[in-house]
Amino acid sequence: MEYELIATSTFGIEAITARELKDLGYDDLKVENGKVTFKGDDMDVAITNIWLRTADRILIKIKEFTARSFEELFQGTVNIPWGDIIPVDGKMHVVGKSIKSTLFSVSDCQSIVKKAVVESMKHKYKRDWFEEDGPIYKIEVALLKDVVTLTIDTSGAGLHKRGYRENAGAAPLKETLAAALVIISKWDNSKVLSDVFCGSGTIPIEAAMIGRNMAPGINRSFVCEEWPSMDPAIWNQVREGARKAVNSEDFKIFASDIDGRVLKTAKENAEKAGISQHIFFQKLPMQEFSSSKKGGYIITNPPYGERLGEKKEVEELYKILGSKYEKLNNWQFYVLTAYEGFENIFGYKSSKNRKLYNGKIKCYYYQYMNK
Repeated sequence: MEYELIATSTFGIEAITARELKDLGYDDLKVENGKVTFKGDDMDVAITNIWLRTADRILIKIKEFTARSFEELFQGTVNIPWGDIIPVDGKMHVVGKSIKSTLFSVSDCQSIVKKAVVESMKHKYKRDWFEEDGPIYKIEVALLKDVVTLTIDTSGAGLHKRGYRENAGAAPLKETLAAALVIISKWDNSKVLSDVFCGSGTIPIEAAMIGRNMAPGINRSFVCEEWPSMDPAIWNQVREGARKAVNSEDFKIFASDIDGRVLKTAKENAEKAGISQHIFFQKLPMQEFSSSKKGGYIITNPPYGERLGEKKEVEELYKILGSKYEKLNNWQFYVLTAYEGFENIFGYKSSKNRKLYNGKIKCYYYQYMNK
């Protein structure tokens, strides 16, 4: 069965998610804020959940219609043959969001959609009550300027949950965003890579997984695998293909931080991810970082100096980082920070910068590709 699928992503990296989809062989993509829409079947649901590095979730789009009243929302939902989608014991979990719409009460929209879904299922199953003790079907009702989009989530836990990071530092970078930073830089495993503020190791780990062509979702499960309509053989086939696609290339990534405790966590995370042999962790202040190698990459997410009294310290770090850029032989620097005047302190204007969000924090990704 062919679906209209939606890969959701963080604001600012939709084009990267679209590029990943193109590389996986998908075309006819529609890129919008926070999402990329494409066509696919059950096999594609498995491929994109297991392979996409920068997407947050894979949703199946069920219907789109206009609703300015609760009655229109109910009618638009009840007319969908939900019983063909959800089994009799399916657990229906409805979530929602409303932006610039007449129907602004999200909780009311959720309960009306749930009521309409149950009403539709009564016709199919000829019963008035559903136990809801089976597989989970998370339905989202999203309203944008009075246009309702109904979707079902195939992923379950967000795709950033690769399974390797049970422990994280104080302000962890999402795995999906870390992967996007590496992809934007165009780094490949023939080049030297270092993260001089590595924290719990997310950037080096994601880079190592890219370097090994390791599918990010290879070691986790997805909510739709429990659906009776999903053939387990498809998932076994995609996982088997992903395992065979992992290369055995030898490369080293350097990861350093001043905090020994957080480095211990980073090492544990790298072990869990199965790529610890590729990352050399070192307790080292950024000020002491040096390399005689030519044409390397620094990709890093330094402190932003958001707490009172930290601004001066952070400015000093950025200044020293700028002096490293000056000294290192033909290195490219990629720095994600929320600090507004970064380029002035760093001492160089970036070749490019891109607005991204680290959680709810607005940041810029400064890209220094040549001096």
